[in-house]
Amino acid sequence: MTVELVAKDVASLVNDHTPEAVVSCTETDLLVKLDHLGPVAKFLKQEPSLDFSFLIGITAVDYVEYFELIYHLRSMKLNQSMVLKARAFGRDEPVVPSLVELWPGADLQEREIWDLMGIKFDAHPNLKRILLWEGFSGHPLRKDYLG
Repeated sequence: MTVELVAKDVASLVNDHTPEAVVSCTETDLLVKLDHLGPVAKFLKQEPSLDFSFLIGITAVDYVEYFELIYHLRSMKLNQSMVLKARAFGRDEPVVPSLVELWPGADLQEREIWDLMGIKFDAHPNLKRILLWEGFSGHPLRKDYLG
């Protein structure tokens, strides 16, 4: 069984590497500032004591005031996991950094989030609809979608 790391311990390591990146943490997850998401994700993957080389999944939640991106990470080598979160504010054109270069498995998941939630992933190599057809109006998983 995978050991879930205590987010407070990870937050301390992250803040040593990327000061002021951490917004908050709970027992199980770490919330970072959106503009620090890329460097923090890279650190979590490359730091030998963490080794989060596997991205299990990405999802997004529409809280109306902001969109929350949730990344489930795992270290197969160290048998540990954690949850990384970031928030994108603004409903018109929310943009977050793509993590495809870091974890190629993010490709289809970022496309799905773009398609259904309308969150653009900056520097994604092929950001286009994956479930709905090109020309579909809107993003149906948003709380303000009227269909």
